[in-house]
Amino acid sequence: MTEIISAVYENGILRPLSALPLQENQTVQIQILHEEPKDEAKKILQTLVAAGLVTPPPHKGTVKPVSESERRELAQRLGQCPGKPLSQIIIEDRGL
Repeated sequence: MTEIISAVYENGILRPLSALPLQENQTVQIQILHEEPKDEAKKILQTLVAAGLVTPPPHKGTVKPVSESERRELAQRLGQCPGKPLSQIIIEDRGL
């Protein structure tokens, strides 16, 4: 089985950034592919992760989108909240 994973090299040890489906003491072959960050922000994040100062962000796309009916239900519930609408409060603050 061939699988490409990301790992950080720190203190002489390769540390995978995600869990691996391996058995204890299983031998594997490693091919080093140098990955250059595409922009400065990614480079900074990669450095912070390597230093152990932050954890890698979760993968995008893990949050399921809200359906049209759920949005309508939420809008209905928010519309029933007591008090003035925010737009009315802003108009009053502006003195209009």
